This record gives sequence, C-alpha cells and structure tokens, in this order.
Amino acid sequence: MQWIVGLVFAAGIGLSLGLMGGGGSVLALPVLVYVMGVSPKPAIAMTLVIVGTVSLLGLIPHWRAGNVNLKTALVFGSATMVGTFAGAKIATLPVVSETFQMLLFAVVMLLAAGFMIYRSARPTQPENPLALYPKPVCQYCWLWLLSEGLGVGLLTGLVGVGGGFAIVPALVLLAKLPMKQAIGTSLLIIIANSVTGFLGYWGHVDLDWHLMVSFIFVASLGTIPGAYLARYVPAQRLQTIFGVFLLAVATFVLVQNRQSLQLSRPSGDAVAQGVESRSR
Repeated sequence: MQWIVGLVFAAGIGLSLGLMGGGGSVLALPVLVYVMGVSPKPAIAMTLVIVGTVSLLGLIPHWRAGNVNLKTALVFGSATMVGTFAGAKIATLPVVSETFQMLLFAVVMLLAAGFMIYRSARPTQPENPLALYPKPVCQYCWLWLLSEGLGVGLLTGLVGVGGGFAIVPALVLLAKLPMKQAIGTSLLIIIANSVTGFLGYWGHVDLDWHLMVSFIFVASLGTIPGAYLARYVPAQRLQTIFGVFLLAVATFVLVQNRQSLQLSRPSGDAVAQGVESRSR
C-alpha cells in the first residue's frame, strides 16, 4: 500500500511538471520523506535525480522548437551549478541537520505559495504574465543574473528546490528572453543543477535506486496528461490551485518538524536532573 500511494504521488509529480512546467521537487521531497520513509538528506539527492530526469524529457520538445538559448543557459547555468554544488556540500556537513533542511524547505514553499496566490488574485495582461514581479535594475543585468543564479543554486543544493519558479522570471526580466525561450532554457538549467547537486551528495548518502527509477518512470508518464490539460486550464486558476497546494504542503512539513524539535529538545525535568547531577 505504501508503494501504491507513493507511485500515485509520483504521477502527480509528472502531472505538475506537465501542467506548470515546475513543482516536481515540491511534491517529490515530502512524498519520499513522509510516505516512503526516506531520510531527508538522501531524499533531497533522489529528488534532484527524479526532477532532473523528468525535466530532460520535457526539454526535448523545447529543444526541437528552438526554445533553448544556449548562451544564456551557459551564463546563468554556470552560476547556479556552482551554487548548487556548494549548497549540496554544505548540506552534507554534520552541523546542517535534516530538521533544518526540512524547515528551510517549508519556509521556501510558504513564500512561493504566498506569492503565487497573491499573483493569481491580481488581474494581469495575457501578454505580460510577469507584470507583478519587481522591475530589475538593469544597468548591470549580467551581474544580477549571476548573483541570483548563485542564490538559486545554493537553495537547490540545500533543499532540492528553488528551480523553475525562480529561474524563469530571472531569464525573462534579466536576460530579456521571450517566455517560451525562458521555459525551455530553464529546463536545461534545472537538469544541470540536478547533476551538480547530485554529485555534491554523492558518497555522503545512501540511495534507493529502485525507488528512484520507479518514481522517474511513473512521473514521466504523468507529464503526458499534464501537458494535455495545460491547454484547457486557465493559467491563473492553475496558479491559485498550486499556490494553495504549496501552502498545505509547507504547513504539513512545518508541523511534522515542529514535533521533531519538541522531541529532540530536552524537557525541564531532564535539564533539572542534569544540573543536580553536576552540582553533586
């Protein structure tokens, strides 16, 4: 039953990628941790492989349509790859606890959910879907592009998320790419981030390869109906639904890790006993 539930959610990962062009890691990490019972650090590494592989499949039609800007992918992707590798290496340090990683994941999801819900509630022009994003200072756009790339990569390496929802706006606003090119180029960058992030975790975590392959296969199948439904579901409604879903996932993760913090925190009696024993 655990495997069936997990694979149903894996199909949801693919459905999300097909509908929204992102959101796979948001689903994959909680499912691996709380449904399949994988520890957070290995789960983050596995999430990078799952989302990177499914993104590779999604890249193929964009590549054929000429919607991948290799020059921009090289500039922005090089920064995100450095950040992702550094974030993954930091995550493998003993001082970075798994509880901290999951709490950081939940905070990022809360911010993303709030912004998505706010943006979907505001009317935007169809030809300018990024109208509500802050206008960049473009005197040195390439510098902003590199600095945001490092930040996004660092977050990706630490918690396995932070890809599509941050990369696409940066490519449109800072690199001046058309929306279609930004989506296609972001998929290539996400793949590169997944590879470097996984290499950062390699040798530090134990991986369940059978589980990863199963998730990749089912998620890949889920992208097909997702891409089909995306033609008929309005973008604003998608953002509202996905934003509410992110809010629910973030709340669940926060509650789970709040309980973990309470369990790991010594009780008052235990502290009192420790002080009394030292006084003796």
